[in-house]
Amino acid sequence: MIEDLRKILLKIIDKGFQAYIVGGYVRDYILGKETNDIDICTDALPKDLTEIFADENIKVSSYGSIKLLVNKYNVDITTYRKEFQYIEGKPTQIEYIKDLETDIKRRDFTINALYMDKNGNIIDKIGGLNDLRNKIIKVIGNMEDKFNEDPLRILRALRFKITLGFELDAKIVEYIHQNKNKIALISNTRKKEEINKMLVSKNVIAGFEYLNELQILDVLGIKYQNLKYSDDINAMYAQLELPDDFPLTKEEKDNIKQINKIVNYGKIDLGILFNYGLYLSSVAGDLLGLNKKVISEQYNSLPIKSKNQLDIDGDDIQKILDIEPSKLIQQIQDDLIILVLNGKLTNEKEVLINYIQENKGLWL
Repeated sequence: MIEDLRKILLKIIDKGFQAYIVGGYVRDYILGKETNDIDICTDALPKDLTEIFADENIKVSSYGSIKLLVNKYNVDITTYRKEFQYIEGKPTQIEYIKDLETDIKRRDFTINALYMDKNGNIIDKIGGLNDLRNKIIKVIGNMEDKFNEDPLRILRALRFKITLGFELDAKIVEYIHQNKNKIALISNTRKKEEINKMLVSKNVIAGFEYLNELQILDVLGIKYQNLKYSDDINAMYAQLELPDDFPLTKEEKDNIKQINKIVNYGKIDLGILFNYGLYLSSVAGDLLGLNKKVISEQYNSLPIKSKNQLDIDGDDIQKILDIEPSKLIQQIQDDLIILVLNGKLTNEKEVLINYIQENKGLWL
């Protein structure tokens, strides 16, 4: 076990409480995967936790848990509980309890209900280890109750199938076939969180084919022609047709639009590198099947990387040609940039001034 996490457990245990790491970290630890999001469960009440970690920079959640950042780890510490009366996938009533086994039963899938103690020992009360070995996703308890409480669990099951390369229990597949429209009840923000994790998985292509077979993408309002894997989320979204109300940020929308412009242009040349920069050029180049290292080398070899680096500005051009401010200034700058990028002029003020003086007839 990582020492930073062990220290957190011991800090709670030393005050007379139980404490275990639970969920995704334990699952991924067994699978040999690294994760920075850590869930800890305990019988300590939220008020106890705020006292125990009073010397830490903590955030108290309305859900009755505390959050803290320990080096690179995002740690969420939650009191054992029962949950009741779900509305829009969230419990409206909780009851704090002292029993670990009861807390286990409220969780979604067996592979997410494994616990790790302070010594790194794995606690498995419901067969999660066996399901992990057999690469199968099973629901804890009554499946219909779990999915009806929170339809997001349907998308989570599909996400785990895709990201882990596991199979869904036959009962889950049957339920999804009959109840896939319940996915429409999930908020767009929560849908996006799950889709994001699917899109950056190396299994995304086969995964999306599976979602198509189950007609899940129809319910989500997502379409695509071809899908090529990229480790960049914007590149993945650029390949999808999304519903109008899909909650992309302005930055995401802008990046996707620019990536598609470059892809439609069909190549990465000096103009693309200069106008769009290294990030967008590399991402679009990846979708075009081009080598990222080559693109990076081409970008680094550019004599100038922005208009501001041109060794002559609009005021200089006005004085040389004795003209008023106009769109012509921008055109001349653009012409000079192309010449510099292509190595026909060096980016030296005297050289650029001489060129403008000798070629006035090109613009006037």
